[in-house]
Amino acid sequence: MIEIRESDFSVDDVIARMKKREVGAIVTFLGTVRSRSKGREVEKLQFETYKEMAMGKLGEIKEIAMRRFEIEDVAIIHRVGALAVSENIVLIAVSAEHRKDAFAACEFLIDELKNVVPIWKKEFTPSGEYWIEGEG
Repeated sequence: MIEIRESDFSVDDVIARMKKREVGAIVTFLGTVRSRSKGREVEKLQFETYKEMAMGKLGEIKEIAMRRFEIEDVAIIHRVGALAVSENIVLIAVSAEHRKDAFAACEFLIDELKNVVPIWKKEFTPSGEYWIEGEG
């Protein structure tokens, strides 16, 4: 499952869909909007994307992870639009027979997402708006 969407998502629903008899581990990464960044108070974030290209890149990194690691399935959901503090931004879930590959694949996927997927983030603070490049 790969999605780019404006609406929120359910972590529990994604995990439930990934549970299978052969799976012994499901590792998740959930990114949320934090209230501070670089010493500044954050009021909200705005995410924008070139959706067609982003979906293609997400598919590519999923396929690389499926080949590189011994994993069963991958789910990647990223939100776009304006998000308030504590809202969900991104979910990566990886299922595998064993935890080591699930952890390694999950880390690989979030790192690659930040490096190659065209999704841009703007922070809104009391002192102004700032485009953020390649930061987590």
